[in-house]
Amino acid sequence: MKTLNNIKTSKMKNRLVVFVMAIMLMPAISSAQDVFEKYNDNSDVTYVSIKPKMFQMIAKMGMNVEEPEAKAYMDMVKSITSFKTIMTDNKTIAADISKWVKSRSSSLEELMEVKDDGSEVKFYVKEGKDADHVKELLIFVNGIDKKMGENGVTINGEQRKIETVVVSLTGDIDLNEISKLTEKMNIPGGEHLEKKH
Repeated sequence: MKTLNNIKTSKMKNRLVVFVMAIMLMPAISSAQDVFEKYNDNSDVTYVSIKPKMFQMIAKMGMNVEEPEAKAYMDMVKSITSFKTIMTDNKTIAADISKWVKSRSSSLEELMEVKDDGSEVKFYVKEGKDADHVKELLIFVNGIDKKMGENGVTINGEQRKIETVVVSLTGDIDLNEISKLTEKMNIPGGEHLEKKH
């Protein structure tokens, strides 16, 4: 009978330890939540998610696919598996995005940082098959409102200010071609990638 009670007590202790650990880990798990999932329905955020098929359509716009340079660009665009971006001028959300990028950057390599007149652009990558290719490109732009002045941007017919932008691209991304894509899509900070190569 003592043995049965000891087993029950031991099981209860184990469950209690697991429960306490789960509670302790809750803040870490919730803070690591993907910002794209967290804010995709938030009215203070402009959220864009582009599927691979759309990239193929963008790639073909105004391009002669017979040219070798155009073909390399098309191949890179076809290899993109995910594109997500969020933009906001909400200070609380911007701070949360900044915190998320910082936690996310520990598993990525910083490719480049540009600071100019109060704005900051950071590029992070996850290594790919060789030095010219990456599996993931994360672009973080903060303080962009200082560069835009009073104008802001027009989104769905509304004039909006943007302070923070984060862009995530995954796939087999050729760094030599990505600047063309960021230019075509008018992604803030993308012009700095061209200077890198």
